[in-house]
Amino acid sequence: MKAKKKDYSAYAFMLPALIIYLSVIIFPVGYSLYISLHSGTGVGGMRFVGLTNYITLFQDKIFYIALKNNLIWIFLTVCVTMTVALALAVLLNHKFRGRTFFRAFFYFPCVVAGIAVALIWRWIYNPNIGFINEFFRAIGVDFSQTWISSEKTALIALFVAALWQAIGQPMILFLAGLQAVSVDVLEAASIDGANAVQKFFRVTLPLMKDTFIMVIAILVISAMKVYDIVKGLTDGGPNNATQMLSTYMYSQAFDYNNVGYGTTIAIVMVLIMLIVIIPYLSFTTKNN
Repeated sequence: MKAKKKDYSAYAFMLPALIIYLSVIIFPVGYSLYISLHSGTGVGGMRFVGLTNYITLFQDKIFYIALKNNLIWIFLTVCVTMTVALALAVLLNHKFRGRTFFRAFFYFPCVVAGIAVALIWRWIYNPNIGFINEFFRAIGVDFSQTWISSEKTALIALFVAALWQAIGQPMILFLAGLQAVSVDVLEAASIDGANAVQKFFRVTLPLMKDTFIMVIAILVISAMKVYDIVKGLTDGGPNNATQMLSTYMYSQAFDYNNVGYGTTIAIVMVLIMLIVIIPYLSFTTKNN
């Protein structure tokens, strides 16, 4: 009996995808890891320093400030952004005149470039002619602040500006999740005597579990790599009060030409995201 001849055509079809995966993901990650073990500007010769960059990083006070700010940003994003987006989705899921307009109105900031949002809010937060301070002056309330120049208010001011832009995407995802909930299930709950609040918390939300998994994962990843709004408004200041891992990485790699150290921060960012996201996705998908 002749041996069965192997068909290698399937491997040929997989080859383009494999080449793209290796060149776009595997090689950059491997090369970044290699660069993180060196010291230099990245233009001339790089000097091998082993794990020195990692040891220095975990002794760096600014790194811990940036990490703390990122964790605060993640907490605020998951708690505030998700709640506001869900509330808007619930409101806009009802039928009323102008519903399409308001959906587009709340989604529109999501498509605006982050640096443009930063410029808009820089004027809003202007201590002299900004809308917020002028509003308080107009109503006779002495509440003028240097919103993005004070260490006490800068981080929250940044988050409010980011919130204006960030609610659009999760709102649309929640709208899709709400519309996927079966009307028959909701009618059955009504027949059983459930009121609107009970139907929402005991029927609608549990049926939107997959949507919540997706939204939380997206929000955590975007919060971990937040950059443009911070760069455009405060550039990590004042006194590193709004420094994020992404802005600290950029400043080290490009402002100070310390490419090895900046790449080390990027590697640590990726590891932190993997540590957070992989167990979360594994736990949530296991319970499906």
